[in-house]
Amino acid sequence: MRHTRRVIAIAVIVAALGATGIAAAVTAGGSTKPTVAAGSSMKPTVAAGSTTIHTLSATVNGKTEAVLVDSKGLPLYIYKSDTATRSLVSGELASIWPPLVSTSPTIAGATGKLSVTNDANGAQVAYNGHFLYTFVGDSAGHVTGQGVQNFFVATPGLTTGAGTSASSTPAPAASSAGGYGY
Repeated sequence: MRHTRRVIAIAVIVAALGATGIAAAVTAGGSTKPTVAAGSSMKPTVAAGSTTIHTLSATVNGKTEAVLVDSKGLPLYIYKSDTATRSLVSGELASIWPPLVSTSPTIAGATGKLSVTNDANGAQVAYNGHFLYTFVGDSAGHVTGQGVQNFFVATPGLTTGAGTSASSTPAPAASSAGGYGY
């Protein structure tokens, strides 16, 4: 029963995001709706390989810029409501925005500081004091979650501390569609 409610909740959120056009201005491959791929994992992104985080060029708000990505090339995001010491992403929200977890993260192509906080999400990775997440609607190299539900793409120039802008591009205006009660 719980699994059915989760699937329904995710489907409603994805449909609402697509219907409001929130992600349309930030997609990079022509797609205007974030979708949950069949068989996609709803678990935290566990980094594999020798480098946990690296940089990749992607289109964000119509501009090409360097963004942080995980070992699979998925764009990484920060959540504006997090604090420097506590991730506020859990439960259903973590199903849509899986936290990046690794016990010994590494980085290539950026000079920021990585840290690990053990919490309900596991060994959650932070870059310059910002916890990192992926988005189930993204594919490798494609940013579709910018500004959705108060998440913003992480860039190598991300300043230290939670609650600051993750991108050099202006954040979109808040949407009333983001009030899902998470």
